[in-house]
Amino acid sequence: MPTSLHWHCFVRPTGFFLLAFLISSSILGAETPVAIALHGGAGTIERDTMSSELEATYRAFLNDAVSEGYRQLRESQSGLDVVVSIIQLMEDSPLFNAGHGAVYTWEGTHELDASIMHGEDLDAGAVAGVRTVRSPIALARAVMEESPHVMLAGSGAEAFALERGFDVVPPEYFATDRRRKALEAFKADERASLKPEADHKFGTVGVVALDETGNLVAGTSTGGMTGKRWGRIGDSPVIGAGTYADNRSCAVSATGHGEYFIRHTVARDICARMQFSAATLGEAARTVVMEELVRADGEGGVIAVDPSGSVALVFNTPGMYRASIDAAGRKVVGIYGESETP
Repeated sequence: MPTSLHWHCFVRPTGFFLLAFLISSSILGAETPVAIALHGGAGTIERDTMSSELEATYRAFLNDAVSEGYRQLRESQSGLDVVVSIIQLMEDSPLFNAGHGAVYTWEGTHELDASIMHGEDLDAGAVAGVRTVRSPIALARAVMEESPHVMLAGSGAEAFALERGFDVVPPEYFATDRRRKALEAFKADERASLKPEADHKFGTVGVVALDETGNLVAGTSTGGMTGKRWGRIGDSPVIGAGTYADNRSCAVSATGHGEYFIRHTVARDICARMQFSAATLGEAARTVVMEELVRADGEGGVIAVDPSGSVALVFNTPGMYRASIDAAGRKVVGIYGESETP
């Protein structure tokens, strides 16, 4: 009898632990969701104004960049590392208005802005008006991780970069014929100083990601608006306007006419609608971009991802350079309007 009792007591816990082990193994064996989305700017981007060669170049870059970001996430890299890595690819390309491809100010210089935010603890970093830092998004991350501040600007941000050993480049690094011609065209218009953008292209770049640990991260980098004056700063480095991430709701990166995105705190508004009114990611993004901004005559778009790995790519302009891979592995690469792809 004692032997039987001993065996009975032994089997039941063992069975329980075996069941627990099988359940945990099943859970651990399942792929955790990851997702990524990126944009290269929104605006008057129309098929009949772009050569087939240039379109193919943009599509190939967007496809390669989003695939690389997704690969990194699947290899368990952190969302912070992935967002910075993919934005740096875009900053190094002359295709986009960020880093190497940045537009010119009215005075013929370059002033770069960037920001990044981590959704787990709402940590954030930003830089504005930097002129010699090759990767503004990397500097924004350093502000977040290595300083007690959220935003540094101008000469102070440059000094911080030098102290931290950042890669600085001469002004010529940012010079491209394409952007110089855009400035010349802008200045040729007698009303240029009153217009927000000569060709209505808002060429910011941004990436949002959900990593394997469930953290959401958003980052944005830009050269601002062609012909900007007086140290103008748009929404890209403004946390809550051009960039926001909160694990309780979503991660957002915006592109558009920055003054409107600042006034309407676009990125934060989308997250807040999810957090406090139970809106889905798509509902929140569409309400803000297609209703609130349109009502105010604000042009632009957003990319966003939520904790489940759902993605939203929403814009109220003719086009937005964009790509995404959601938690189900569905890939989207697009340039033009909604009739093309999501």
